[in-house]
Amino acid sequence: MAKRKKDDEYRTFQDEWTEEFAFVERAGSAVCLICNDKITSLKRSNVKRHFDTRHATFASKYPAGDSRKKACQELLSRVQASQQQLRVWTRQGDYNSPSFAGSLAIVRNGKPFTDGEYAKTFMLDVANELFDDLPNKDKIIKRIQDMPLSARTVHDRTIVMANKVEETQVKDINAAPFFSLALDESTDMCDRQFGEVMSLVIRVINFIVARALNDRQFKTLLDEVNNYPGLLLHSNVRWLSRGKVLSRFAACLNEIRTFLEMKGVGHPELADTEWLLKFYYLVDLTEHLNQLNVKMQGIGNTVLSLQQAVFAFENKLELFITDLETGRLLHFEKLSQFKDACTASEPIQNLDLHQLAGCTSSLLQSFKARFGEFREHTRLFKFITHPNECSLNTADLNYIPGVSVRDFEAEVADLKASDMWVNKFKSLNEDLERITRQKAELASKHMWTEMKKLQPEDQLILKTCNALPVTYHTLQRRFGAVAGDNSVQRP
Repeated sequence: MAKRKKDDEYRTFQDEWTEEFAFVERAGSAVCLICNDKITSLKRSNVKRHFDTRHATFASKYPAGDSRKKACQELLSRVQASQQQLRVWTRQGDYNSPSFAGSLAIVRNGKPFTDGEYAKTFMLDVANELFDDLPNKDKIIKRIQDMPLSARTVHDRTIVMANKVEETQVKDINAAPFFSLALDESTDMCDRQFGEVMSLVIRVINFIVARALNDRQFKTLLDEVNNYPGLLLHSNVRWLSRGKVLSRFAACLNEIRTFLEMKGVGHPELADTEWLLKFYYLVDLTEHLNQLNVKMQGIGNTVLSLQQAVFAFENKLELFITDLETGRLLHFEKLSQFKDACTASEPIQNLDLHQLAGCTSSLLQSFKARFGEFREHTRLFKFITHPNECSLNTADLNYIPGVSVRDFEAEVADLKASDMWVNKFKSLNEDLERITRQKAELASKHMWTEMKKLQPEDQLILKTCNALPVTYHTLQRRFGAVAGDNSVQRP
């Protein structure tokens, strides 16, 4: 009897699995918060095996203990917030939660809106067999049939969800005492000068990819020619998606022209030299912007490293302007290939690269305007890694609310006179330099998974800040505010 009781305990979900393995109980199954997979056999060994084999990177990044507990709780909070948001959306009119859940799954996985009808047909076919022996089978089938999931419905649900997300973000930002930098590369210049280019690309992609028959026929054409993987649907939310879409569109351009001709659809711009000049410029420019985007993403970036990434890109924009003005195009690979092709077919043709140089100059000015305040506080950001070298003025200190200038200045004077703490920050910078070299080496080999295993830079900085004794409590609070972590602040 005791053995049976122990077995029963091992067949029930244990609360500690949430903090140890990122699992929660849902409808009698253990559900992974990371990948959403379900485990029906509620045994610790099954849950642990899934976590160790499928999420080794997460396990190494957040070792067992407080760090993993915090990470798992954040995952749980996101899931709960998502569920709560679905309920909020459902209350906004004659909608139902399954319809929103289905629409969210479609857009989250980058599928066309028309897949809603396919998903509904799939569910009906499966339900007809799966619930054949249940007395309420007809009720289940009826509910699936009544669930609105047409292309128009999925589109409308997506708009509602996007608007609500934006409203929530604005509300949270307004309520936050501090917020971190997020780069949105979409600029007035790009939207104004190249909006018609992107608009045509999106229209052509939607004509091909969003229609199931066209999509299959186009992929068949690609298989016959070069087996290229096809086009990508575009998300208006992110410029990162624009870069990938444009790159894939450029690689398939000849096949796109052939396909549109077969369908009797006319887009003369796709053969127009001026339009193509802007198009290939946009392909190369968004690739550079994407590289900046990637550098500024991820966990562990400090405000100083983000600032340096922005300033480095501004320097590159200066280089790009000269590159276009001189016609070298060393940094515009696709545009250079297009120019060479035009010159070969029509040697006397004159391409207006100075117009593109002007657009790049506008982009540079936009960056400088957006990050002007960012530049003004360079000393403040550098202070978090070089407190023994930097001197901050009253304006720098006033930028951080609640600082006591008197205590701050006195503690900085003490720190600069202490060889032990000066050496501590010298060691910190040596570690940061080592990680930077490792990142560069791994990036050159495209070893992105290994890069994620490196210790985040902000953790190194905060660890050094936390090592300071209580006599430096004002310094610690300022480090926490600038570095973006309140855990180092003392009351």
